[in-house]
Amino acid sequence: MNLRPKTLSLITWRSRFLEESFWSLEETAALNIFLHIVDLSDPKKIWKFVENFKQEHKLHVLINNASCMVNKRELTEDGLEKNFAGVYILTTGLIPVLEKEHDPQVITISSGGMLVQKLNTDDLQSKRTRQQVVLMERWAQGHPAIHFSSMHPSWADTPGMRQAMPGFHARFRDRRRSEAQGTDTVLWLALSSAAAAQPSSRFFQGDFLPGCEGT
Repeated sequence: MNLRPKTLSLITWRSRFLEESFWSLEETAALNIFLHIVDLSDPKKIWKFVENFKQEHKLHVLINNASCMVNKRELTEDGLEKNFAGVYILTTGLIPVLEKEHDPQVITISSGGMLVQKLNTDDLQSKRTRQQVVLMERWAQGHPAIHFSSMHPSWADTPGMRQAMPGFHARFRDRRRSEAQGTDTVLWLALSSAAAAQPSSRFFQGDFLPGCEGT
């Protein structure tokens, strides 16, 4: 199976990625990999990006990684909670682009923490991860041509985890997955025909894949 996409667009809110040694804009452009810097806490900038993207690109799979990790509640100037704004606006804006393609997908990386959270019906913009998963379920109902999934990569040792959850990161230092292991489920969802056969709107754990028990 050829795992290399014809074109890959990377959307990030952290401009420091441009400073990382593995990002060579010349090399990535030659491989049809395009990096877009977008402030995913600013609705106006997200909508502007979406309108430009529609004119220049096709989209088969949208993967919503952490848009931002704001630990205290912060609102945009439009009154949207910052963690909520990125995923909601970006996905809403790109759904029409996805619906033009064959077997499109949306995958949202959430957290296993949602398993112990209740849905806050009084604040659907809460940063709680339960809201993210329910949002995917609602989108799946309204857009049956798109396959929606949400997943938790298990506790992978990433810079975001170290910064946002330092106590948890230290406590479970012997049980963390590597960054590479943290990508296995999202790649499986994006590329596997077995994943596409799963019902839309399902939630997946990073250390368990259907049909892979005991492997």
